[in-house]
Amino acid sequence: MKLDRVFKKPIFQIGKKSHVTPGKSPTPEVPEGLLKKCPKCGGAILTEDVKEQQYICLKCRGYFHISAKRRLEIILDKDSFEEWKEELPVSDPLEYPGYEEKKQELRKRTGLTEAVLTGKGSICGQPVAVGALDGRFLMASMGYAVGERITRLAERATKEGLPVVLFTCSGGARMQEGIVSLMQMAKTAAAFKRHKESGNLYVSVLTDPTMGGVTASFAMLGDVILAEPGARIGFAGPRVIEQTIGGKLPEGFQKSEFLLEKGFLDGIVKREEMRETLGFLLRLHGRKAEEGTVKEVLGSGYEGEENTAGTATGESESEAEGDLADFRQGSGREALARWERTTDRKEETAGRKKEGAWARVKLSRKKDRPVARDYIDALFPDFFELHGDRESGEDRAILGGIASFLGRPVTVIAQAKGRTTRENVERNFGMPMPEGYRKVRRLAKEAQRCGRPIVCLVDTPGAFCGTSAEERGQGEAIARNLAEFSDLEVPVVAIVIGEGGSGGALGMAVADEVWMLENAVYSILSPEGFASILWKDGSRAKEAAEMMKLTAKDLYVMGVVEKIIREPESYTAKTMEPVTTVLRRELHDFFNRQERLSAEELRKRRYERFRKM
Repeated sequence: MKLDRVFKKPIFQIGKKSHVTPGKSPTPEVPEGLLKKCPKCGGAILTEDVKEQQYICLKCRGYFHISAKRRLEIILDKDSFEEWKEELPVSDPLEYPGYEEKKQELRKRTGLTEAVLTGKGSICGQPVAVGALDGRFLMASMGYAVGERITRLAERATKEGLPVVLFTCSGGARMQEGIVSLMQMAKTAAAFKRHKESGNLYVSVLTDPTMGGVTASFAMLGDVILAEPGARIGFAGPRVIEQTIGGKLPEGFQKSEFLLEKGFLDGIVKREEMRETLGFLLRLHGRKAEEGTVKEVLGSGYEGEENTAGTATGESESEAEGDLADFRQGSGREALARWERTTDRKEETAGRKKEGAWARVKLSRKKDRPVARDYIDALFPDFFELHGDRESGEDRAILGGIASFLGRPVTVIAQAKGRTTRENVERNFGMPMPEGYRKVRRLAKEAQRCGRPIVCLVDTPGAFCGTSAEERGQGEAIARNLAEFSDLEVPVVAIVIGEGGSGGALGMAVADEVWMLENAVYSILSPEGFASILWKDGSRAKEAAEMMKLTAKDLYVMGVVEKIIREPESYTAKTMEPVTTVLRRELHDFFNRQERLSAEELRKRRYERFRKM
C-alpha cells in the first residue's frame, strides 16, 4: 500500500539539518519524526504509513520494534485496556552508580514506570490478562520490578480465571540488580506453573529480541508459544557463544524459524495476523458445546446417543457388549457370525472375501486412501496446528493441534501420512521419531490442563526404526506415552484409520475407546515382519495376515476395539462423506458419555479396560 510514498535512503537525511555541497543542490531538510528508517532494508518510510501498517516496512516487510503501548493498541479491542498499576518499592540491591537516575530519565522519556506494561482487556471480544515488555526501557531487561509485575499478572489472572497473553522482548537479566534479577526467573516460572495448573491458558508471544533470563523463564512456558518472523530468541547471546566455541554460528541460528524446526515453538505468526490468531485461540479455549450448532450439523433427524449407539456396527450398544461378553466366554465364532449378519456388507466384493485379511492389509495401505489431514479437514475445519516436543525437534509424522468440534474445544493428534510421494517423504511415511511421541505427550498433557477431550487418529506402519531413533530413545518415548495416557483425566478416543502397526500405533491408542475403519488393520507388527520373524520367510505375508487376526472384525470380537466404522466400496478422500457423517455423530455421543464421568472414573475405567486384556 502507498508504495509511491516509500523513499530511497539517499534522498533525505533523517532527523538531521540540511547541508549544501558546493556545485550541488542542497539536501532537503526533513522535520524530525516525519520518516522512519527500516531496520532491515534501510529504506525511509513515512511514519504515518509505518503506523498504519502495524510497523511493518512497506518495501521489504521487515519489522520495526514497537513500544508496549503501541503493541497493545494493535492487539486489543479499542478502549478495552485497563492497566494494572501497582506501586512497587525501589530496587537497587547493588547500589549501582547512576542506576536510579537512569531509570528516572527513562520514565520521563518513555512514559513508562518500568519495562513492562500489564493489565486486562479483550481480543476479538474475548477477555484476557495481557502484558508487553518494552525494549526502550533498559532493553526490557528483567529486574525486580519487571519480575514482580509479571508474577502479579499471572497471580491475578489465576484468581480471576483469565487467560494470559504476554508479549516478550528482552536483553535478559538486569545486570544492575545482580542476583536479585536472577531470582525473578524462578519467581515468574513458579507463578505461571500455578496459572497453568489451574486450567487457565497462557499464550507466550516472542518478539525480537527475546534473550537470556526471560527466555529461560516465563517466555518459554506458554501452553502455546508463538513468535514473530525472524525474531532473535535464545539464552546466550551470539557473541558470547562465538567467543566460547571459537567459531562462527550457522546462518539463521537463534531465529524463530530455527526454534520452530527444533521443536520449541508452536508457530510463527505474521504481525498483521497476530490479533486474529490470538482471538481464535482465546475463543477456542473458552468455548463450550452449543446445542443449536450440534443439531444443525448432525441433522434434524439426529436424536442423540440413545438411538445411534449402534450406527458404527449396525448393532445396539447392548448387543455389542453381549458379543464381547460371549467372546470372553468362548463363543466368539457365534458373535462374529452375528456381526456379519447385522452389518449388511453389500460393498464387499467376492474377490475381497476370497482374499480375506490380506485384502484388508492392501486396502489399508492404498495410495488414495484418506489420510489424517483429510479427516481433520472434514471433522475439525478450524484446526490450529501446534508444533514441537519442547525438547529437541519437530516431527512432521505427527500432526497435532487444537480445534472445536460442534462448539466443544478438543485436542486432535494424528499420525500423518502424505497425500503425495513428496508429502510422504516429508512426513517419513507416517513413522514417528522419538520427538514425535514426545510431542504427542506434550499435547495430551496440555489438553488435560485445559480440560479438552483428545481424538487420536492412528495410521502408521510402526515407529521409525533406525540408529537415530534409538539414539534419541524411541522405546523410552513410547513407554512414557503408554503410562501418561493411561492416567489422563480427560476423555480419549483413538481411531485406527489405516495401518495400526505395533507399539508405534499403541503409543497413541491407550484410550477409553478404540475404533477402527472397516478396512483398517491393527497388529503386533506388519505381516511381512511377522512372517520373517516366525518363519524366516517374508514372502509368506499373506498367510501371516490370515493368522494374525488383525482385521477390524477380528479385533472387535476380541474386545480390542469398541466400534467398526463402515467404508464405501471405493474409499478415497472424495467418498468420505458417509464415513465422516457417522464419525461426527459417534464422536458427539462419545464426548457426552465420557464427560459425565469424574476424572477418577475415567482413569479407573481406562485402567480396567486394558487390565482385562
